[in-house]
Amino acid sequence: MFEIIDQSPQEAVIKVIGVGGCGGNAVEHMIGKGLAGVEFIAANTDAQALKRSTARTQLQLGTNLTRGLGAGARPEIGRDAAMEDRDRIAESIDGADMVFITAGMGGGTGTGAAPVVAQVAKDHGILSVAVVTRPFKFEGKRQKVAQVGIDELAKIVDSLIIIPNDKLMQVLGEEVSVLDAYAAANEVLHSAVAGIAEVINYPGLVNVDFADVRTVMSEVGMAMMGSATAGGADRARQAAERAVASPLLEEVNLAGARGVLVNITASAGLKMKEYHEVMNTIKAFTAEDAMVIVGTVIDDAMEDRLRVTMVATGLGRNGWQRSGRLRSAGADPRGDPPRAHSGAERPAFAGLRSFGHSGFLEEAGRLKRDEAAAVAAGRCATIAAFPRGSMPTLRLSDTARKA
Repeated sequence: MFEIIDQSPQEAVIKVIGVGGCGGNAVEHMIGKGLAGVEFIAANTDAQALKRSTARTQLQLGTNLTRGLGAGARPEIGRDAAMEDRDRIAESIDGADMVFITAGMGGGTGTGAAPVVAQVAKDHGILSVAVVTRPFKFEGKRQKVAQVGIDELAKIVDSLIIIPNDKLMQVLGEEVSVLDAYAAANEVLHSAVAGIAEVINYPGLVNVDFADVRTVMSEVGMAMMGSATAGGADRARQAAERAVASPLLEEVNLAGARGVLVNITASAGLKMKEYHEVMNTIKAFTAEDAMVIVGTVIDDAMEDRLRVTMVATGLGRNGWQRSGRLRSAGADPRGDPPRAHSGAERPAFAGLRSFGHSGFLEEAGRLKRDEAAAVAAGRCATIAAFPRGSMPTLRLSDTARKA
C-alpha cells in the first residue's frame, strides 16, 4: 500500500521584530500597511510603549532590571535587559526562516538589545537583516553610541541596512515635514520586507526561492537592495536604473557587485526586449563575472507598469563609484551621489513614489493613470552583507501569479 505524502512547498516564514521605541514605531508603520504573510514582534524595556503596540507578540525586556521604565539611554541597560529575557526572544522568533530586526541606534534599548536579538537569531540558524537608523551628526554623543551599536550588529547579522537621519533632509528637501521624513525612513523597512516576500513567496516550476535569497544576502562584503516601478515605453530601463539608486541610505560602490538577484514583475505583456533591457542595465553596474539569479513574476494587476527588485552583493564601501558604462538616474558622471530630483521627475526612494507639489507621500499602487509616462516607485536599501555562503550559478525563473 502506498502512502501519499504532501510535498507542497511551504512559504518562508518571515518575522519582523522592532526593538526599542524607534523599532516599535517602524513595526506599527508596517502593520498599518497591512503586509500579509509576515509576523510582527515588538520588544521594549518601556512598558507604556508596549501597551500602545498592535504587534501580535509583545516582549517586555528586563522587567526585573528596569521595572518597565525603559533603559534611560544607556545601551548597557538595554543589553542586560535583553539578556534577562533571552529565552523569550528565542521563543518569539522560533520557526522563522528570516528575521528583520529594526531599531534606532544611539538610544538605550535599540542600541543595546538589538545585537542580543541578532545573536539569538544567529544561534538558531535564522537569516537576519537589521534595519537601523543613524542619528543626526549634531547629536554628538548619540552618534558615537550609535556607531558602537552598528559595529556590534555588523559582527552578527547577515545584512545591515543603515538609514542616516542626515540623508532625510538632504534627499527629501528642507521643507519636508518631520512626520513625512520619518515615514520615509519607516518605508525602507516595509520595502525590504515586502520586496523579499514577493520574491520568495510566489513559487513556480522554476523560481527564485528562499535558498537563493539566503545565498545572495550572505555574499561577502557590502550589498544593496532596491526596487522601483515605472510605466510607459521606456519603463524597463527607468525601473532598472532607479532600482539601483539609493540616495536615502548609506553609500556603496556598486561597480564591483559579485552576486545579483533580480526579480521582474509585470503583466503578461512583458516583452523579451524589456527583459533583456532590465538585465543589461543592471549588468552594466556589476562585475563582469558576477553570478546572476533572475526571476519573473507575471501579475496582470501591474497593467502597463513594470517593477524591478534587485539585491546586489559583494560590493565595495567607497561611495558612489560606478562601473563607467552606465550611470543611475540623476547620477553625476564623476561618481557623485545622484542629484536631487524635483516634482514628478523625482524617483520614489524608500518605497515612496513622489513628494509632488503638495508634499504628500503617495503609495506606488495608487499611481494616477494620466501622470508622466515614466514614474518610479523606488524602494531602495543599502545593505552590509557578511559571509555565510557562495553564489550559485545563473538561474532563470518564470513565476506566474494571478491578479
